Parts: sequence; structure tokens; C-alpha cells
Amino acid sequence: MDFGIKEGLKNVKEYVVEYKDTADAVGNKGITVLSSPTMILWIEQTCLEAVKPFLPEGFETVGAVFDFLHMAPTPVGQKVRVEAELTKVEKGKVLTFEVKVYDEKGKICKGKHGRAIVNKEQFFGNL
Repeated sequence: MDFGIKEGLKNVKEYVVEYKDTADAVGNKGITVLSSPTMILWIEQTCLEAVKPFLPEGFETVGAVFDFLHMAPTPVGQKVRVEAELTKVEKGKVLTFEVKVYDEKGKICKGKHGRAIVNKEQFFGNL
């Protein structure tokens, strides 16, 4: 099935770091900066929202590849901008995004994120 998703598609989302987003809140006690798991969640949301308008009813994307370098700490209260660009589409359903994340001081993350388009009925039928 051709979903019409093409390389070059971009999405940008902004977030503000709250305490619930910190490493301390997710179990790394005493580290009150943006946690890597939260940043990865924001990356996933940015990428999936880029392609969601192209997907017909019954289809969704799921995360498959996570290759990131978290380069700098971001304190509570700072804005974070996630930039995602679709750089590769394989077999019409395997998507690779180039990702950059910035806070108010500069780049805090770079890497690649892979998502796969799945038919939800078939996907959940495999459980």
C-alpha cells in the first residue's frame, strides 16, 4: 500500500521541561534535568505526528529504531524544540527520521529514529 509519504517531510514541536520530565521523576534520584526517556518520547511524538495525516483508518506507526546522542542537560523551565525530517522511506512503510533537539542554549541531542507503519488489526492480532 502506498501511503504517499515522501522523504523531506518535516515536523517541529516545542515543549517546556517540567519536574515530571526530569530524570529525578523517572527514577534517577537527584538528577533534576530533562530525562532521556522523556526526550525520546518527545522525539517519537514529533515523528509520528509528521506522518499521521497520511495514514488511513486502521494504520499507525510504531517506534522501531532509537539511535540518539543526548549531549547536554536541560533544566526545568527551559523550552525544548524537537526537529524531525524524514530522510528515508523503505518498502513504503519503514521510515527513518533525522532528529535534532535544542534547548534555549543550543543542541542537546542528535540522531536517527525509525518507525514502521503497521495495520493495527494485524499488529495486535500477533499478540
